[in-house]
Amino acid sequence: MMKSGAAPVSRASASPTANDHPLPGAAAHTYLEVGADGVQRVAGGVIDESLLAIYVNFAEVASVMCSPLDEEALAVGFLYNEGLIQGVDDIQYMRLNARRSVLDVLLRDTRIQPTRRMVKTSACGGGAASLSQDFPPLESDFRATPDVVFARMQDLRSEAKLYQAVRGVHTAVLADHNGTLVSAEDVGRHNAVDKITGKALQQGIATRDRILLATGRISSEMIHKARRLETPLVVSRTAPTRIAVELATHWRICLVGYVRGGSLRVYTTPERLGIDG
Repeated sequence: MMKSGAAPVSRASASPTANDHPLPGAAAHTYLEVGADGVQRVAGGVIDESLLAIYVNFAEVASVMCSPLDEEALAVGFLYNEGLIQGVDDIQYMRLNARRSVLDVLLRDTRIQPTRRMVKTSACGGGAASLSQDFPPLESDFRATPDVVFARMQDLRSEAKLYQAVRGVHTAVLADHNGTLVSAEDVGRHNAVDKITGKALQQGIATRDRILLATGRISSEMIHKARRLETPLVVSRTAPTRIAVELATHWRICLVGYVRGGSLRVYTTPERLGIDG
C-alpha cells in the first residue's frame, strides 16, 4: 500500500536506451523521474564503467576506470600520449580478453620495460602525464576564426550520442576547419582524449594543426596531451585550470572555453583566432 502523501508512479515510458536495447557503453537501468507532473518510471539507462588493466610487454602499466568501448583505441592513445610508443607500427600484438578487463600489448621492441605503474580513475584528476614544460613552444601557422569554433562545437554536441541518451559521459573530438575527423566518449575526459588519439593513429589521421574539442574542464594534463598531438587550438564547453593556462601560453596553444550560445572565452594566444590580444 502506498504511504500517505506519496506521489503515484505512472507506467514505464519510452527511452533512448530502453532496457532491452542499451547503447554500447550504457547499462540498462529503470529510474524514477520526478517533475511537476508527478513521478514517472522510466526504462532507461546509465553510463557503464569498468576497470581495464593495460599490460605492455607482460608488465602492467595502468589500471583505468573507463567506458567499456573502444578499449584498443584507448590503450593506443594512452601509450602514445605517455611517450611509450611513437605510432601504431611500434605495436606487434594487442588483445583484449573476453571479459574486457585486461588488454595485452606486445611492442616490437620487447626490451622496453615501463618503469612505473600508473593508476587512472574516471574522475577528472590524477592522470600520469608529466606536468612539466617538456616541449618547446608549438611552431605552427595554424589560424581559425570564432565561427569555426562555434561550428565545431556544434559538431561535438552531435557526436555526443551516449550523453544524449544517458548523460554522465564526456565527449572529445579531433577536427579540422571543415568538420569532425574522429570522436570518442568515455566516463573520463582524459580517456576520451586518449581514445581519439588512438583512433587517429589507427586510421592514419594526422593530429598536427587540428582542433581538439572536449566537453570537460581543461586541466594541465589535457593541455599536455594537446601539445603531444600538436593541436594548436583546444576548445571546451567549460573552463581551464590555472596551470593549463600557463602551459598553453608557454606552448602557444590557443585555449578557448565556455563556448555556449554565441559567446566564448579566449584565454591564451588569441592571434590564432585572428583576435588582437
